[in-house]
Amino acid sequence: MPIGHLVAGGIGSIRTSGDLIGRMQLQKKMRLPEAKDYVAKKLGVSSIELCDEFTMRKLREKLDIGVITGLPGAAKGLEAKVRIAELLGIKINCVERLEKLSKV
Repeated sequence: MPIGHLVAGGIGSIRTSGDLIGRMQLQKKMRLPEAKDYVAKKLGVSSIELCDEFTMRKLREKLDIGVITGLPGAAKGLEAKVRIAELLGIKINCVERLEKLSKV
């Protein structure tokens, strides 16, 4: 089943852009093609490049929005989620809660 989903969606989770596209589908209730186009526009790449691991690895490192393997000094966890929320213009619950705590 996972192979079927990978082939059908071609978005590969955090290896490429699947996590970003999934967020748009869930939060903005977008269909897959619409979510892919939105994310591609925000990242400044084509929809086809969203599923290219090499291109997305370099872009994720450049934007510091998290990569599959740990890199010294690179954003992880909440730090990456804050950048993702800003980049996509969405609200992420844990980021919102963190911001509320920092204001107290």
